[in-house]
Amino acid sequence: MQTYSHHILTDMQNSLDTLGMPEPTADIVDRIKYLIKLSRRTQAQFSDLINIDPSQLSKVLSRKAAPTEAFINRLVVNIGVSKQWLVDGHDVPFPRVSGPREIAAPQESAPVAERMPAGAPVYDIDVSAGCTPLSRMFTDDRIIGYVKLPGVNPEYPVVQVSGDSMQPRIKNGAYISIRPVRNLSTIAWGQIYVVIVEDYRFVKYVRRHPDKSMIILHSDNPDYDDIELPRNEILGMYIVETILNYDIIG
Repeated sequence: MQTYSHHILTDMQNSLDTLGMPEPTADIVDRIKYLIKLSRRTQAQFSDLINIDPSQLSKVLSRKAAPTEAFINRLVVNIGVSKQWLVDGHDVPFPRVSGPREIAAPQESAPVAERMPAGAPVYDIDVSAGCTPLSRMFTDDRIIGYVKLPGVNPEYPVVQVSGDSMQPRIKNGAYISIRPVRNLSTIAWGQIYVVIVEDYRFVKYVRRHPDKSMIILHSDNPDYDDIELPRNEILGMYIVETILNYDIIG
């Protein structure tokens, strides 16, 4: 099922047919330049798109500074590009994946591995607490480790969920892998999303409402009532790609 659809990614995918792929000898800077062409944006507009200071992007493009892990993660998170393709040219720029998948990971603590560049970055973020736009929180200083497990896409950020409204599907303290939705008019009904409004962030099933200007937020826990939410109040959405539930042992 195709669940990650937004106008930026669609435009860039459409441009794949008209722009030749970078040569096999290309490096990461060449691939970043290629992404800028695909986006049909100026360098300044592209830096705003990925939430990077224009001067930092300029230094990378002129090869005066190497792209940092944080820089690469911002590209991956904000435009959905494959991290493997961006770093070493393998894979394709925009792979298709399905979700969410659940992975049970019994262990003594949270499913956070030691820092492993090939793994998905785990952020010190409780996604169900606060209302700050998540894109501003995905900074290198908030990475507490990396998780490398089958079924966990290393391109997407991993954050924690507190509360019991989505139990038993998502346990209190579980981690989820999420990816951004740019076109808020395109929703995969019945999927689990992180929904951001002005004063809160919800992790819920998103269901169709009879009124097209509204959506229904549904909990897995039957003790919680459905929430009817005007679509124009939504500031951002992330679809849940993978659920990592774990049990404390001992």
